[in-house]
Amino acid sequence: SVRYGVEVMVKNQTVVLGGEISGKISFEFMEEHVRQAVREIGYDARYAKIWGDEALNADKVRVLDLISCQSAEIAQGVERDGWGDQGVFVGYACQGNGNIPTELYLARRLCKALYEKARLSDNLGLDIKTQITMDGGKIKTAVVAIPMKQQEELRPFVAEILEQEPEKLIVNGTGCYTCHSSVADCGVTGRKLACDFYETASPIGGGSPWTKDASKADLTLNLYARRLAVENLKDNDEALVYLSACIGRSELPSAVLKTRKGDKFAEQPLAVESRPSVLIERLGLNKPVFAKLCRDGLL
Repeated sequence: SVRYGVEVMVKNQTVVLGGEISGKISFEFMEEHVRQAVREIGYDARYAKIWGDEALNADKVRVLDLISCQSAEIAQGVERDGWGDQGVFVGYACQGNGNIPTELYLARRLCKALYEKARLSDNLGLDIKTQITMDGGKIKTAVVAIPMKQQEELRPFVAEILEQEPEKLIVNGTGCYTCHSSVADCGVTGRKLACDFYETASPIGGGSPWTKDASKADLTLNLYARRLAVENLKDNDEALVYLSACIGRSELPSAVLKTRKGDKFAEQPLAVESRPSVLIERLGLNKPVFAKLCRDGLL
């Protein structure tokens, strides 16, 4: 088995890989694997013909490899079925679509739809952000940032995806957005954890779950806490689960459930499974699901 925790930073046409790996793995084709991942996102030869030097280009990517072996001191604890790090991990669930806040659900839905539209477009780019502000069931403001070669009217498309017309729609608030991706902004693993998890609805637990194997609590315990929150939501408005872990140990020092129903709050300890090997199998993390998680998210 392979254990890894590798951070990724992308700036201009350079991808930096820094972290630790243990187990048998070949680095021979690492650079081509990275380029292929960039192509799968959409920054391929066709895209480069449209955007030129204004965007990431898979064929120009170079890789700086700063990967070393996992610490032997950490490895010995993990090999005893212990967690790979300490921390507190939070799962959240609420009533509604996807058991996440409505504004987050709609922002993700809109972002995904715009991305699929951009994949087929010669005018729209892939580096997209969306934000929804609601008042009750009404969308007060929808904010969209999407690269455009020429100005394009998106209001009908946005209204169709959101199933209502926002009172206010702001597309590219600076007025112009062409240079994008790693050429315009540096990307780093875990930089937008509020978007990866629950927006502002709950605290963020642990660290970034990305580019880590399932022995890492940042991935597995965040997923487990989310599952427990959904399972314990029942007829409550909100449920939060807090799990804490200790590096090298399988037992969890604490597991707490907090719920809200109207103006009534409750808190109680949870009896939970804590062994990494059991949770990895239960959550399906012993299968090659990690690329899908990176594409589609944890929730």
